[in-house]
Amino acid sequence: MIEAAQAAAATGAVVSLVLILVAIVLTAASGLPGLFVARRSARGQWVAAVMTVLGAAIGLAGAGLAFTKRGVGPLELPFTVMGGRPVLAMDSLSALFLVPVFLVGALGCLYGLGYWPQSRHARTGAKLRLFWGLLLAGMTLLIVARNGLVFLLGWEVMALSAFFLISTEDHRAPCRQAGWIYLIATHAGTLALFAMFALWRWSTGSYELSAAAAEGMSPAARNGVFVLALLGFGLKAGVMPLHFWLPAAHANAPSHVSAILSGVMLKIGVYGLVRVFSLLPGPPPAWGGVILLLAAISALLGVVFALGQHDLKRLLAYHSVENIGIILMGLGLAMLGRSLQRPDWVVLGLAGCLLHVWNHSFFKSLLFFCAGSVVQGARTRQIDRLGGLARTMPWTAMLFLVGAVAICGLPPLNGFISELLVYLGLLRGVVAPDGVGSAVAIVAPVLAIVGALAVACFVKVYGAVFLGHSRTPAAAGAREAPLSMRAPAMVLGAACVVIGLAPIAVAPLLDAGIADWMPELGSSAIPLGDLVPLGALSVTATALAAVIVVAVVLLARRRRAVRGVGTWDCGYARPTGRMQYTASSFAQSIVALFHWVLRTRTQGPRVDNAFPAATWMHTHVDDLVLDRVLLPAAEAVGGWFRWFHRFQQGLTHRYVLYVLVTVILLFLWAALGALS
Repeated sequence: MIEAAQAAAATGAVVSLVLILVAIVLTAASGLPGLFVARRSARGQWVAAVMTVLGAAIGLAGAGLAFTKRGVGPLELPFTVMGGRPVLAMDSLSALFLVPVFLVGALGCLYGLGYWPQSRHARTGAKLRLFWGLLLAGMTLLIVARNGLVFLLGWEVMALSAFFLISTEDHRAPCRQAGWIYLIATHAGTLALFAMFALWRWSTGSYELSAAAAEGMSPAARNGVFVLALLGFGLKAGVMPLHFWLPAAHANAPSHVSAILSGVMLKIGVYGLVRVFSLLPGPPPAWGGVILLLAAISALLGVVFALGQHDLKRLLAYHSVENIGIILMGLGLAMLGRSLQRPDWVVLGLAGCLLHVWNHSFFKSLLFFCAGSVVQGARTRQIDRLGGLARTMPWTAMLFLVGAVAICGLPPLNGFISELLVYLGLLRGVVAPDGVGSAVAIVAPVLAIVGALAVACFVKVYGAVFLGHSRTPAAAGAREAPLSMRAPAMVLGAACVVIGLAPIAVAPLLDAGIADWMPELGSSAIPLGDLVPLGALSVTATALAAVIVVAVVLLARRRRAVRGVGTWDCGYARPTGRMQYTASSFAQSIVALFHWVLRTRTQGPRVDNAFPAATWMHTHVDDLVLDRVLLPAAEAVGGWFRWFHRFQQGLTHRYVLYVLVTVILLFLWAALGALS
């Protein structure tokens, strides 16, 4: 009886992890049945959707248990790796990052039923679903790993799965190029993580990821771990200037893949930073300062480069860089608070960081879902070839508007709440002594500028895509997305609204995550509700939402009562959709302010004679790092070694000769060594 009770207690102690392991198995195996059915059969797609949704539901249940501190482990795996048994564990910090993985993973799989049906994508559908499930499993595994080697296993599964998802349409050259750039970038980051864990093992004597293991690390080793973590995880998160793989990858992947890459996978890089920094003892203030600097650069340049884009999905990708910057502002402030023993900075900074992880996962996935509906309906991603879609795609237009308001940080939606927490923390940091306040005082105005530019960018996007008249026949013929695509977007839109109206509901979850990130706070921990009047915010947001709803209803009634008239035609007898403001012209004045960094290339119209041929004007903004630094450097290196091409002519007998000459030289070198 006693042994049975002990066994039951042990099982209860890890029930959360057992649920997570079941979720990993189900999601990892979800794409396998589709490999054994007919290529155009939808059975494999439906089986994958059922298994993914079931695995996600079980995983969310496991994450929910972690918030209650029941059944969180740790759990030792029944095998030995490098002299020790790998350990899995759950805490509130892990649960906070698992919620977007399972929620967006399940909704994206359902969205794919309508967006990427097997009947229309017989060549790529099965591959996409296989690596979708593996991506979810890899991210889940590394989040619960408490051993460096298991972490790297989950990391590599995630990295390779994302590569195959980005290059789903590998028959298209842009997809192949985006996939290879991503693969190079992600493995450069993986090499940095290998070095980080090797340094960890050398300093602590084990691969165990725990604060106790890191206590004996020297200051030099801690600084080395910090730098390597910033490189490895920063590449995955898309921190500028390590973002160079991100715009092309998100633009060329299928839209629901773009949603999970931007909404979830980038946050795995954030999770790595949050987790590793929580384990390192005694962080110097310089660490927080470096993170704040990178955050400000990412946020500001991310939104500036978004303003210069003509591709709808590429524009959303640059906004991911911007929002990663906002997330890191919160993390940098929390790091400064930990260094200077300021619990209020820790609470406000980390709460803003963690809540914005959720918020960005929801509204950015929503925006990519809507972008996928637009691409499917109008057959283009070019903003200036769209227009008037609110008439034919009203649900998509409404949901995109919800996502746009949320990403701009406007009340009463969720983006406002997390950015408000970061604002309040930064304002408290401004009064800090010893130069810290000056550093924080620079970041706070940057966040305000970023918010204003984000509003301008999404006014441009929404006006050009959904308002006005159709600019092309394809846009005029666009039709609303099916329910299988609209329903997942509605769930995400509802999440944006609920968090915005009731932030007090998520405050206990954030408090639990903060306590796990910095357990030394102990009794000095300050509940988030004591620093921010969340109840008053909820009441104000609800009242504002009610006013907005009433105003929209009244305007709709008035519009139906007023006879429609034509728009001002500037003296033209028969104006067309081509005479509207384009997104490029709308943003031109703002883009010109940042010409020093954007360096827009303009191809102007050519008028050669009295009867010129049709012409056009086109502008393009090169990426700051990829197009201006990395690709020119790669071409220069290739030019230096062009002379070597004379030896690489594809002739087998010459290669055999090279091998023979090499063997002879090695033999002579060995013989001379033996004689000496």
